[in-house]
Amino acid sequence: MFKRLRPIDKPVEIRFEDRLISAEEGDTVAAALLGAGVILFRELAPGDTKRGPYCMIGNCFECLVEIDGEANRQACQHRVRDGMQVRMQSGFRNSGNGDES
Repeated sequence: MFKRLRPIDKPVEIRFEDRLISAEEGDTVAAALLGAGVILFRELAPGDTKRGPYCMIGNCFECLVEIDGEANRQACQHRVRDGMQVRMQSGFRNSGNGDES
C-alpha cells in the first residue's frame, strides 16, 4: 500500500468516481490516487483485467483515466487541480483526432 511521507500542506480536492480525495497541490493525479489507496485506474475492456500505474514516468500508458471528461489522460503526467473530476477508463478511447488505439 502507498502512503504519504508527510501530511498535506497545501490541500486540493479532486473527485475519483464518487469519492472525494484530498491531495497536495502539485501532486500528479496518479500520486494523489495512490496516496488515497486507489490502485486500479482502468480496465482493458469492460469487465476485463483492471490496471494501475506501472512506470510513473509516462512510458507505459497503464494509468489512463478520464479527466474532466477527456479520455486517454495519463494520470502520472497531469497535476491535480482543485475540483478536478477523474473517472476510471475502460480500454483506449478515440481521442477525436482520428487515431483509435
